[in-house]
Amino acid sequence: MSSAILRQASSVARTATRSCAFSTSAVARRDFVQELYLKELKSYKAPPPAPVLPADLAVELSAYDSAEPTFAASAKPAESEESSGPTGADAFLAFLEADEPKAEAHH
Repeated sequence: MSSAILRQASSVARTATRSCAFSTSAVARRDFVQELYLKELKSYKAPPPAPVLPADLAVELSAYDSAEPTFAASAKPAESEESSGPTGADAFLAFLEADEPKAEAHH
């Protein structure tokens, strides 16, 4: 029984040693990544200045609110599309079934 306890203890000791080695290298990698990130952050140059808000923002917003919305879906489709034939789910299913080969009767 004592040999089983010794084997288990040495296994735990090896696992603890391995996990320490991994955690140390993970800390070293994290420090490297952190240092790289900080270096890039310090060398960052801001883009050109942001656009300036209009002087009378309230007037701009009220003009936007009073404007009529335009919808692309409300535009009428071109006549060439209408003359091409019926559209919709039923027309599409009829088109698909037209190409379906007829099943031959097996004797």
